[in-house]
Amino acid sequence: MRTDLHIHTYFSDGVFSPEKIVDTAIDVGLNAIAITDHDNVLAYDVAQNYIKSNNLNDKIELIRGIEVNTLYKNNEVHILGYFMNTQNSDFIELVKSQQQARVKQTREILALLNKKEGIKIKFDDIKKLVAQGGSIGRPHIARAIASAGGTNSVMEAYAKYIHIDSPVYVPRKTVSPHDAVEIIYDAGGIPVIAHPHDLEDIAEGLIKELMSYGLCGIEAYHRKHSPAMVEYFSTMAENLGLIVTGGSDFHAPNANNGQIIMGKNFVPDWVYDKLNAEKKRIDMAAVS
Repeated sequence: MRTDLHIHTYFSDGVFSPEKIVDTAIDVGLNAIAITDHDNVLAYDVAQNYIKSNNLNDKIELIRGIEVNTLYKNNEVHILGYFMNTQNSDFIELVKSQQQARVKQTREILALLNKKEGIKIKFDDIKKLVAQGGSIGRPHIARAIASAGGTNSVMEAYAKYIHIDSPVYVPRKTVSPHDAVEIIYDAGGIPVIAHPHDLEDIAEGLIKELMSYGLCGIEAYHRKHSPAMVEYFSTMAENLGLIVTGGSDFHAPNANNGQIIMGKNFVPDWVYDKLNAEKKRIDMAAVS
């Protein structure tokens, strides 16, 4: 079962529509995918309807997912969630508060860009860069800055304005990883810590902390992880009794050569089996 459990669409900071994600996944030989947009689940229904209306159920399985952006001691921590009941009231409130925080941050940064740098960008210009109802964020602000002539490139916009030391940057008031994990778990989902190598020295301690809130897994397979890192986090997961997940963290084709990198991150077949087994365990625990 070829699987990619970490994919983004244009409902957050990806460039492909949910329909194109489905077609691309089939083209590269994937059997199961999870769309994990930042702080929203809107792409799932679009993709699922596309699969159903085009009779693609025998070609691809779609897993409901999300990637929640959280903060912990000034570190951005991303929590992946799979199989949540998106009608759960606490989960609905989580997504709502995350979206409100994104809008507030964006408006405040745009005001400072205008006041301190003379870069005038309308909020509506930011909204146009994401699908309706999707999650606006720093990538969209950086693109808008470059488009407005504030910098020569998106990367320059990041380096100059989209970081904590910039005089125009405003941190997002977001939830803690503890809250995100607990809400996903209580909604019947599987919370997993994403690309833990980004957390460097705090990763293991935080993972152990989050286990008491319901953390179920570690994303050991990721395009940023070397084989040694995959081994390190897989061993950590085994020692802690957590499952292992993985994915490409696909946002767009490789900018250098135009290649699709979705599914290129090797994820063993057993990852899919363990994920489904974990979902069954959670469902049985909720009943008993």
